[in-house]
Amino acid sequence: KVIGEGAPLIILHGFLGMGDNWKSLANRFAKDGFQVHLVDQRNHGRSFHDMDFSYEIMTQDLLHYCDANNLDKVTVLGHSMGGKTAMQFATENPDRVVKLIVADIGPKEYPQQHQDILKGLSLLYFATIESRSEADKVLSKYVKEPGVRLFLLKNLYWKDKNSLGLRINLPVLSANIKEVGMALDQAAYFEGPSLFLRGERSGYIEDFDQILIKKHFPNANLLTVSKAGHWLHAENPEEFYQIVIDFL
Repeated sequence: KVIGEGAPLIILHGFLGMGDNWKSLANRFAKDGFQVHLVDQRNHGRSFHDMDFSYEIMTQDLLHYCDANNLDKVTVLGHSMGGKTAMQFATENPDRVVKLIVADIGPKEYPQQHQDILKGLSLLYFATIESRSEADKVLSKYVKEPGVRLFLLKNLYWKDKNSLGLRINLPVLSANIKEVGMALDQAAYFEGPSLFLRGERSGYIEDFDQILIKKHFPNANLLTVSKAGHWLHAENPEEFYQIVIDFL
């Protein structure tokens, strides 16, 4: 989904998300003179399903996307999993990246954190589930936070008049869950302007992580979005927007 005209800004969603999660902020960035590209990464949203799933291959996907759309120089904003893709893309293609923005993820390795979510999603039997509320009831046994369930259930869609389905490629994402937490390669390096954002209530980026961030991204700043957790762009969109637009 492409919104607006101007300098290209690519936004990459997080694990189990989709570009549409960023539509409200994308509209604001478009009004500020950016051409915003909301990209669904493979096995997510309306993008293709494939057995291969890793940051290396998602970085190649993004390069193909830029080439196919004649995007020579881009700014990339990525959240969580999308932030890892953005980091790797910038370090592998430094001549193509004007600025890098990473939301609530660092270059380090992360332990698996989504087992309950994946288990709950795997138990959505659409032969019997006929509504979003029924799906929410099943999911609530595994995912207690209503806001997280709302986010996850945006993946629900009507495959046809009578049957629901999930847009994500759940079997492949479940089988490759380790890939989501992988660390950036030790030699990865990008010296362009970089902004790392963390949620005040999130533990994804801790103070000591700045050492590793600076090792890979020497011109990076780390700022904190107040009153927000991991979904900082949704929990405090006004502050998130202001910090990002000041950097842009």
